[in-house]
Amino acid sequence: MKKILLVINTLGRGGAENALIQLIKKIDKNEYDIFLFVVLSQGELIEKIPSNVHILNENFDSSSVLSPEGKKILKKNIRKRLFKKAAIFKNLFYIISNAFTMIFKERIMADKLLWKTLSDASPVFDEEYDLAVAFLEGASTYYVRDHVKAKKKAAFIHVNYSEAGYTRKLDKDAYLDFDGIYTVSEDAKESFLSVYPECSDKTSVFENIIDRETIIKKADEKGGFEDSFDGKRILTIARLTPQKAIDVSIKACRELTDKGENVRWYVLGDGELRDKLEALIKECGLSERFFLLGVKDNPYTYLKQCDIYVHATKFEGKSIAIREAQVLKKPIVVSDCKSNLELVKDEEDALVCKLDSSDICEKILRLIYDANLCKKISENAGCRFIDGSEKVNELLKLIQR
Repeated sequence: MKKILLVINTLGRGGAENALIQLIKKIDKNEYDIFLFVVLSQGELIEKIPSNVHILNENFDSSSVLSPEGKKILKKNIRKRLFKKAAIFKNLFYIISNAFTMIFKERIMADKLLWKTLSDASPVFDEEYDLAVAFLEGASTYYVRDHVKAKKKAAFIHVNYSEAGYTRKLDKDAYLDFDGIYTVSEDAKESFLSVYPECSDKTSVFENIIDRETIIKKADEKGGFEDSFDGKRILTIARLTPQKAIDVSIKACRELTDKGENVRWYVLGDGELRDKLEALIKECGLSERFFLLGVKDNPYTYLKQCDIYVHATKFEGKSIAIREAQVLKKPIVVSDCKSNLELVKDEEDALVCKLDSSDICEKILRLIYDANLCKKISENAGCRFIDGSEKVNELLKLIQR
């Protein structure tokens, strides 16, 4: 059988990580022997990996990478890993040089400074694979390029490359050495090729795969909202990071409340900004209106039960959460970043807003008070689903080239 190695940074409950699991399920286990290596050996989704997959990590921690306890474990692991194989000393000039570049641009991203060091400190395996796939930017990309023996190599890009803060200097031109590059959206492709124009012939769009049947099934399970609220429930599913602009949603909730609307806004997800966002919620007097519920094992019960789904973010690779809301036929409000606009049509299957609290508020009010519009958007959203799994064969064809 042909051997495929998949590499990812962590297995936390994120969009890319879930997409990886769906990709694995689409690969015929009778034709391909699948191996998985998780660079930082942590994440709760390890339990969702199909049993036929060979996991190369010897010691794996299944705690969440976003929970307070999980963050402590992750930080401890990173500190230990930096000194393995003297990796931090070998990369000292690289770290300092890129740090100065970030300081000059007034945008310091410590995680991106350390990805190459963490890659170099990871175990290396003697096996040669027919195909090695780096499923995320950063550590997994550097690891596959520098430390994996494979006849063909592919890389996935799940973000707007430039907006996310990646550069050729940071990557050391890593993508030039891959046989196939797959971005999750046209916007992500455009952003990537603006930096790596010479990769145009080997770069294509590969949308994240989601499991429609499972989403619908899990949405009907027990769970979901536990309060007895009888007003309009607004839901957002997102990590608590600057990219997701939850602070803008909090301010939109304040405006809705000031207008006398009986709403509660819930966010499923966790992240680095939790403390700051909780302080903002308190400052805005929204302790009984805006709730950070953390990560949930089954977000689909909440998604089915909410009245309106809002995804107002600064930028995206391509939002899986929006597609999941479409599967469950929810009325949707999305911000006007390019990748979101690839998923919806304004006034047809969503309302598109500016990333502005007043505009978000206005679009939500339209859905609350215009029942016909709300119904039309919900019905059209349910027809919008794109499987994306046909691209799996294109990826596998790299082995035959």
